[in-house]
Amino acid sequence: MIKRLHNLLLDWSLSATVAGFLAVIISYSGPLVIYFQAANVAGVSYELTTSWVWAVSIGSAIAGIILSMLYKIPIITAWSAPGTVLLVSLFPDISLGEVVGAYILTGLVMIGIGWSGYFDKLLRLIPQSLAAGLMAGVLFQFGLRLFQVSEIAPILVFSMMVIFLITKRFAPRYSIIWVMLGGLMISLMLGKTDIGALSFNLGTPSFTWPEFSLFSFFNLTIPLIIVTLSGQFLPGMMMIRVSGFSSMSAKPVLIITGIVSVFVAFFGGITIALASITAALCLGKEAHINSEKRYVAGVFNGVFYLLGAIFAGSIVTIFTIFPQEMIAALAGLALLGAIGGNLSLAMKNEEEKEAALVAFLVTVSGVSFGGISSVLWGSVFGLVTYWALRKW
Repeated sequence: MIKRLHNLLLDWSLSATVAGFLAVIISYSGPLVIYFQAANVAGVSYELTTSWVWAVSIGSAIAGIILSMLYKIPIITAWSAPGTVLLVSLFPDISLGEVVGAYILTGLVMIGIGWSGYFDKLLRLIPQSLAAGLMAGVLFQFGLRLFQVSEIAPILVFSMMVIFLITKRFAPRYSIIWVMLGGLMISLMLGKTDIGALSFNLGTPSFTWPEFSLFSFFNLTIPLIIVTLSGQFLPGMMMIRVSGFSSMSAKPVLIITGIVSVFVAFFGGITIALASITAALCLGKEAHINSEKRYVAGVFNGVFYLLGAIFAGSIVTIFTIFPQEMIAALAGLALLGAIGGNLSLAMKNEEEKEAALVAFLVTVSGVSFGGISSVLWGSVFGLVTYWALRKW
């Protein structure tokens, strides 16, 4: 362990640290909002809401740090965003105890799926170009959002774009750092950010006894397993593999996140899963030119989540002082390289480009037949096209 920490210090870089920090900011400013919506619908107290934030933060931190340190790959974990959307729809017909019970069962199933190795077999069926098309589709919305928010806050967004172009030309490795700092300064000058609203309150976990019922099993456990596997683990593993870490198995990721999920469930934390969108920030050259040193971004992503857990009581205030337009522009600019890289890889193989294009378009469309995410449907339609047009 001491040797691993020593290597971490030797491999440390500011760009990787900032990549991990950006991933946390985007997670807190986006999916966490849905989590608060679920808490509102459930009518839970401030203390219990704080416990929920503490649980998902500590869970994401532990799983991400362990996996990144063990495999020297930036493995970014977070809570199940599609599962959180599902949770909103179930309140007030489900009790908090039933929710915790469903989370525990989901974590145990994830451990079982990981141990079986079947998820890796599924991943091997998907060609690299098709996987790249899927990932380009997942990330595409962030590129669009970059220009959409320019209508709402043109001075802020276009200023950030100018900073991006200048720094990308003269200091490409630290471009996003300057964009983040510049965006913050400009938003302060425009009165869009109020630093005076900051307050620091420690997060305290609250234990909830689990309850198990057929209602929660069929209405939360099973759908949560499906949407988490298809909406996060599938695109997350594809993102890791198309980023040059093709040897990484899904088995330890599912097992470790499953174990952590069971633990945080008792404190209201929804299932911990593999991140896909925010992972793109830490898997590319922007994090570090040397792929062997990008794992530092995964470790520091976990460190920043730990800080989020410690100050869970004030996390809402901290991450709502930033204007949403700034967050959207920052995410869009940070992910430009990942979007372009995946589109290029998707079109590289002449025999597979139609399948990759179909996978890309289905994923971008956002279709969710049967409540299953467009990522899984993109995989299905892409594979059908691939096999239909393949030369035998």
